[in-house]
Amino acid sequence: MTKAIVTAQVEDSARWENDFRTHVGLFRSYTATAIQFSTTDDNEVAILWEVTDLDKFLEQLGSPETADAMAQDGVNQESVKVYVLDKEINL
Repeated sequence: MTKAIVTAQVEDSARWENDFRTHVGLFRSYTATAIQFSTTDDNEVAILWEVTDLDKFLEQLGSPETADAMAQDGVNQESVKVYVLDKEINL
C-alpha cells in the first residue's frame, strides 16, 4: 500500500471539509482505500491517501475532474503539494 500526503491552502477549511466529503465517487478512481485529513484555522489542509496504484492516483490527481472538484471546494490549486511517502523507519 502506497501512502501520499497532499497539502493545500483553501478559502475556508470548514466549507472545504464539507465539500471534500462529497467526492467519494471520484476518490474511488484514485484507487484510494483510506483517507485521513486535517484542517487548520489558517485554512490549510493535509490529506493522507492510502492507494493501491500510485501511477493511477497521480494521473487522477491531475485530471480535469479533480481540478473541477478542487475549484468547487475552494482550493488554491497553485498551493497544492504532493508528497509520496517512500521511506520508512521501523521501531
